[in-house]
Amino acid sequence: MARTALVTGASSGIGAATARQLARSGVHVLLHGRNEDRLAALAKETGGTALAADLANPGAAAELAERALAITGSVDLLVNNAGLGWAGPLPELSAERLRHLVAVNLTAPLDLTRALLPAMLERDRGQIVFVSSIAGRTGVAGEAVYAAAKSGVDAFADSLRFELHGTGVTVGIVVPGVVRTEFFERRGRPYTRGTPRPVSAERVAAAVLRAAAHPGDYYVPRWLRVPVALRGAAPGLYRALAARFGAES
Repeated sequence: MARTALVTGASSGIGAATARQLARSGVHVLLHGRNEDRLAALAKETGGTALAADLANPGAAAELAERALAITGSVDLLVNNAGLGWAGPLPELSAERLRHLVAVNLTAPLDLTRALLPAMLERDRGQIVFVSSIAGRTGVAGEAVYAAAKSGVDAFADSLRFELHGTGVTVGIVVPGVVRTEFFERRGRPYTRGTPRPVSAERVAAAVLRAAAHPGDYYVPRWLRVPVALRGAAPGLYRALAARFGAES
């Protein structure tokens, strides 16, 4: 088990749930987020350390890595969880919001991983877990940029996994579906469908810990493997079904 962990997006949702579960396991958790009040409360609850930062800002990820290493000396586990969404027709998405989505969902985890990886390789020990999304594996109408960014995270994580083969550094990926968090309200459109039912943030957090201990791909819920497999095996059929029954959340 890791002794120190950096969890991004820890001020709410999956990140907060992950931080709590790690702390209960005896891990010193570095808590990243933008909401300083929430981070302070979670730090008090978990015994962790709050590190407020906006990962949309250029250089913020590298600075966060420096601050984390200055506090603990090493980061055994990096949980790249921070993310945000936006829902609506693509022409209505502003250029600034598009840049923001890509910066937080894709650029930040790449930069943060690059910054913390050398120390892990030097120790020949480390765990990196990416919280992706089913949107990145199947596509979602009305969330093209978010889906593209999460697809990029998937490709990066897989490529890194190949690159790190034979080292002591492992890579895990968690692929959640609909999760009961503030994500949907923040993206500008609440989740209103009856199915699939949202799962709890705690359930996803448990998958994050499993991905750290036993690297691999973890779908939450597990049945999400089915549409992904169908898309790969019969893309035409998948697209027809998605168009008929809706690929929009």
